[in-house]
Amino acid sequence: MTFNIDEIRAQFPILSREINGYPLAYLDNAASAQKPRAVIDAMSRQMETSFANVHRGLHSMANETTAAFEGARGKVAALLGAPSSEQIVFTRGTTEALNLVAYGLAHTLKPGDEILITQMEHHSNIVPWHFLRERYGAVLKFAPVLDNGTLDLDAFKSMLSAKTKIVSVVHMSNMLGTLNPVTEITKWAKAAGATMIVDGTQAVVHSRVNVAEIGCDFYAMTGHKLYGPTGIGALYGKPAALERLQPFNGGGEMIEDVYEDRVTYADIPHRFEAGTPPILEAIGLGAAIDWFMALDRDMAWQHEMACYYHALDGLRDIDGFKLIGDAPQKGAVLSFTLKGAHPHDIAQILDKYGVAIRAGQHCTQPLMARYDIHSTARASFGVYNTLGEADRLVAAVKKARLFLS
Repeated sequence: MTFNIDEIRAQFPILSREINGYPLAYLDNAASAQKPRAVIDAMSRQMETSFANVHRGLHSMANETTAAFEGARGKVAALLGAPSSEQIVFTRGTTEALNLVAYGLAHTLKPGDEILITQMEHHSNIVPWHFLRERYGAVLKFAPVLDNGTLDLDAFKSMLSAKTKIVSVVHMSNMLGTLNPVTEITKWAKAAGATMIVDGTQAVVHSRVNVAEIGCDFYAMTGHKLYGPTGIGALYGKPAALERLQPFNGGGEMIEDVYEDRVTYADIPHRFEAGTPPILEAIGLGAAIDWFMALDRDMAWQHEMACYYHALDGLRDIDGFKLIGDAPQKGAVLSFTLKGAHPHDIAQILDKYGVAIRAGQHCTQPLMARYDIHSTARASFGVYNTLGEADRLVAAVKKARLFLS
C-alpha cells in the first residue's frame, strides 16, 4: 500500500467525528490509537459468521475460530521477526507480559541479585520489578537519563556487574519519544550474564522490530497502540528463556494433565495462556497487523516525524514553552510544559477546539522526578495525523497560553 494520507484517513470511521463543533484532531496515539475499518470488520465478521471457543473443539466453527486465532499468533511473529509463532505468548498487553516474565523469573533470584532498568520506564516496567525487590530481596537499580532525554549509556554500562541478573529496558519512551539502542544494550546485558527484556509498546508502532537481530530474551508489545483492539498483546521469548519461566496463571488450557497429587503443563506457548483467551481481540490484532504491514512503513515514519517537527516549530515561538525530550533518535512524541500553566488545564482548553492530547505523568513518575516536574502535556502523532492538525495543535496551545497567562 502506498502512503496516501487521504486514503488512510478514510479507513478510520471515527476521524469524521466532531468535538465541540470542530473536526476531531486526535493526537493521543501514544495512549491508544484509533481503529481502521479492517479491524472493526474482522472482529464483527468473526462474531457474525464463525465464533466458538478455541482449541480442542471438534465442530467446524471451533476449528475455524482456532485457525483464525492461531493465524493471528503467526502474524505477531512476522511483525516482530520471531523465528516461530510458538515463541509468541498472547497476553492482555505489555503490562501483563512484563508481569508474566517477572513472576516467572522470581524463582531464579536470591537476595542481593540486581535488576537494572532506566529512569525512563513506564510503570509497567517498574512495578513488577519492585515486587521482586519487596518479596525476594532483589536490588532494583535505575540507569540515569541525560537532560536531552537520551539514556546515559556510559552510566548504564558501569552499573552492570556479576550481580545483574535481569535487565529490562524500554525500546521507545512513551513520554520522551527516545529510541534506545536495544541491540547494543542486549549485547552488554548478555555479556554480564543477565536476562534481557525489552518493552516494545511504542517501538512496534513507529519503527521496524526484529527480535532475532536484537537478540533479547523477551520482547513485550500491546495491540491497542498498533491500531488494534484493547485487551490483547503479546510476549516474544526465546525457547530457552520461556522454558525458564514458571507459569503465571493456572487453570484450563495451560495444563496437560491434572491429578489430585500433581499437575503437568502444556507445551509453550499455551502453558502461559490459562483460561479462555481474548479470541476476538487476537483476531482483531491480526487484522491490525495485516493493515499496518501493508503500509509503506518508511513513508509512515517520515510522515509522523514531519507532523512532529511541524508542530514543534510552531510551539517553540510560544512564550513559556519547554520541550521535554530532544534526543537525536526519537519518535513522534511531543511532551511539553508551559510556564505557569498546568498540563491538565492545557488539555481541557485544547479539547474545546477539538484537539485531543494527553496530560499527566504518563505512568512515568521516576522520569518526572528526574526532570523536577509534576506532569506534562503530550501530543503524539500517528499515521493518520496531518500537518493541518499540527497547525491546529499550535493554534490551540496559543489560545491556552493567552487564557492561562
